[in-house]
Amino acid sequence: MIVTSVNELLLILHNKASNSAGSLRMHSRDDTIADLAEAGERMVERLRKKAFLPEARKGLSVRYGIAEAAQLLNCSTNRIRMAEEDGRLPPAPASDNGRRLGYTVADLLNMREVLDASPKRGPADPPVLIAVQNFKGGVGKSTVTTHLAHYLAVQGYRVLVVDCDSQATTTTLFGFNPHFNISRDETLYPYLSIDPTQKDLLYAVKKTPWPNVDLIPSNLELFDVEYELAASGAGGGSVLAARFRKLKAGLEDLAREYDVVLLDPPPALGTISLAVMQAASALLVPLAATTPDFCSTVQFLSMMEQVSQQLADAGIHVRYDFVRLLCSKFDANDPSHAMMQQIMQQAFGPALLPVSILESAEISHAALRMMTVYELERPIGTARTHKRSKANLNEALSQIEQLVRRSWGIAVPASEEDIVNEAA
Repeated sequence: MIVTSVNELLLILHNKASNSAGSLRMHSRDDTIADLAEAGERMVERLRKKAFLPEARKGLSVRYGIAEAAQLLNCSTNRIRMAEEDGRLPPAPASDNGRRLGYTVADLLNMREVLDASPKRGPADPPVLIAVQNFKGGVGKSTVTTHLAHYLAVQGYRVLVVDCDSQATTTTLFGFNPHFNISRDETLYPYLSIDPTQKDLLYAVKKTPWPNVDLIPSNLELFDVEYELAASGAGGGSVLAARFRKLKAGLEDLAREYDVVLLDPPPALGTISLAVMQAASALLVPLAATTPDFCSTVQFLSMMEQVSQQLADAGIHVRYDFVRLLCSKFDANDPSHAMMQQIMQQAFGPALLPVSILESAEISHAALRMMTVYELERPIGTARTHKRSKANLNEALSQIEQLVRRSWGIAVPASEEDIVNEAA
């Protein structure tokens, strides 16, 4: 018998336990797993509502001053002001007392189009599908994915984030409660299941508060795909191979509307992870600067090599434009982290990105509010901590942006100041 849902599996287990003469019963509601899960979900919903008041929906209120806007567009502030004066751009937003409010992300996107400062790929350049993967939990996989999505959005790219992990941390960081707001039919399940009800992935794409970032969400029921594919694959690999090819084809078709697609697979070697790894065109491996994380990452890379060879033997080829490792939780004040960073550099060479993401209270504080540092209107901690954290994130994540642009055969755009200095 094939179990078609998590709820059905739980019902079967419940009935078997009830029919057993010697079954154990837990009389305290506080001690049951179901009650603990329910209490936790209620608290998540309370946190979500508290963070996203008054409408209990996530918004995007961050604004950028003209100097920061000019820096993001690689132009001068005078060019922006001149465009506003001659009517090509709307007047700068201002409060009732005339004070400049700053530009929204939507304003920046419009400015990029008007001033021809968009970094979007050319028609002949393929979108880049990046899988952010490591089988070791706690390395900040979903945090890296979400921060990278928001960084690329600020830079002007069109981004699609695909949450393939039934734990749905990325979905939560985008402001959706996977238990209350997302049904199984809004995840990848209707497309990947044994009895699919969707022929493409358009049905699953949701808008986010970011005007140039879309999301395919996840929830716990996506794990049903693992059950179904594992059961169907027991008698042969044809169904699995078909699903691998289907996910790749569906993502590539959808990716035509984007510059970068970020894939957040489960932190385990399962059918969904393998399908995601095969669909991706690039691989980013986050890891922390500890011995267990290093050893686990080495095992992950070894397993990926073995699995890739087995998939190749089955006619399913895994090819990446680039593979990079990113130290995602680096404490500059911890000597053991510095020592482990040297070990990683010796082991992985240039595949290890030189700039690590620093461990920061600002990232943790933002996550508590189901946000990234890029969504904060003002510092949560000190202004110095916020500035340092954002500068580090920009430097670390720009390394990936450069890899994306190199895959298109172009470099990161030079600023007007760089062009003038070079000419001089």
